[in-house]
Amino acid sequence: MSLRVIFMGTPDFAVPTLTEIIGQGHEVVSCYTRAPAQAGRGLELKPSPVHRAAERFGIPVFTPSTLKTPEVAEQIASHQADVAVVVAYGMILPQAILDIPELGCLNLHASLLPRWRGAAPIQRAVMAGDAESGVCVMKMEAGLDTGPVGMVERLEIGPDMTSGELHDRLAPLGADLMVRALAALGRGGLQFTPQPEEGVTYAAKIANAEAKLNWARPARQVHDLVRGLAPFPGAFAEIDLGKGPERLKVLRTALAGGAAEPGMLLDDEGTVACAEGAVKLLQVQRAGGRPVSGAEFLRGARLSAGQKL
Repeated sequence: MSLRVIFMGTPDFAVPTLTEIIGQGHEVVSCYTRAPAQAGRGLELKPSPVHRAAERFGIPVFTPSTLKTPEVAEQIASHQADVAVVVAYGMILPQAILDIPELGCLNLHASLLPRWRGAAPIQRAVMAGDAESGVCVMKMEAGLDTGPVGMVERLEIGPDMTSGELHDRLAPLGADLMVRALAALGRGGLQFTPQPEEGVTYAAKIANAEAKLNWARPARQVHDLVRGLAPFPGAFAEIDLGKGPERLKVLRTALAGGAAEPGMLLDDEGTVACAEGAVKLLQVQRAGGRPVSGAEFLRGARLSAGQKL
């Protein structure tokens, strides 16, 4: 059964779901996304990835700054949609909006709810060293990601997988899950199960201070922080090469053996001692520079084994 769909989303993660919904024959009657933001050297207004995708499909795009006005509610109601699909929209839907579509509002969330409710579930899962993640289709309610879950797909997180790599695996997985959920919804066969009260965690936005590496933590935690923040915003170490402190962005690491005072270089390849074990710097980047291997960075910075980073 073809459904009339309002799509609400903003980043790249949401685009595969929009594309798949259209590909399965549903009618996307409107698209709501965040307003264009300033980007680039000229600070030109740049439409969101969902905005650009919707325009390619000829879908009307709306970018309200708030959803809490009667005018926006009337506009959304005028689309006469069966269902709203929300994927990383970035705005909270008030109850007045949730009540409009006859079949409700479905949200695609990139975690295994109730774990990692909130804004940064992919990064938080990797930062915490979780062994698996996944995607859920949830019926939205007023609480933050508290609604009952209709469908779930799970995905293993490899020990060296970055949040960027997990993102790229979950996006198409979520798109497929959402179109299966819409097919079941159209048949009247989508059943929802309340989330358990145990196991709730929150995926808050990443604060700048969290990205700073601390070699006095166990190597596994350092490694998980690096891969959890790769490629964005990126973990960093604060170093002093004689001209004052500077940030060294650490893009990729590997767990390594060895023991010494935390922060000590164990070899000339970029292996750094941590509180427990060590990590090898596989790829780093100085401000204004290009990404290089740990060994190449040490040569350029004239650092060697036995010195502290």
